[in-house]
Amino acid sequence: MFDWLFAAPRRTLALVFAVCVAMMAFALYLQHVVGLEPCPMCIVQRYAVILIGVVAGLAAIFRSLIAWMVGSVLGLFLAGFGAFVAARQSFLQWYPPETVSCGRDFYGMIETFPLKRAVPMIFRGSGDCSKVDWTFLGGSIANWSFVAFVGFALVFLLLLVRMAGRRGAARAAA
Repeated sequence: MFDWLFAAPRRTLALVFAVCVAMMAFALYLQHVVGLEPCPMCIVQRYAVILIGVVAGLAAIFRSLIAWMVGSVLGLFLAGFGAFVAARQSFLQWYPPETVSCGRDFYGMIETFPLKRAVPMIFRGSGDCSKVDWTFLGGSIANWSFVAFVGFALVFLLLLVRMAGRRGAARAAA
C-alpha cells in the first residue's frame, strides 16, 4: 500500500522533515497568533520534533544507505522519547495532580537548578502541563503529539526494516 513511500528512503526522510517543519509552524501559530503559552513538557516535545526534523533532513541529504539507517535509528529513538513525554503529559491531563501549582517555567527551571534536578521537575509536570487549552476532534495537543510521535516511530521502524531487507538482498546477491 505504501510501497511508493518506503521504496525511496530519501523521499520518506524528506517527508518526515517537512511534517516536522509543519508541526513547528503550527506550534508557533498557536503560541504567537492564538496566544497559547507552552508548558515545560510542550517545550520538550518541541525540541524532540526539531531534533527529529534535523536528523531526518540531514539523513535525506546523503545518498548512503548507512546514513539513512543511522538517521532512522536516531529518529526512532527521538520519536520514542517524544512519545514518552507526550504520553506523560496526556496522563497528567486525564488525571491532574491533586494540588495544582503553576510551578516554574521551563527556562526558569534550567537557569535556577542544576540539570540533574531540573529534568525530573520537567517530567513531574506542573499545573500548567495538566491544563487543556486547545482540542481538535476531542484530543488535546499532547494527545495529537503522541499520535505524531508514534507515527514517526512507525515510519522510522518501517524504513529500517525495508533497508535491512535491501541490505540483506544485496549481500545475498554478492
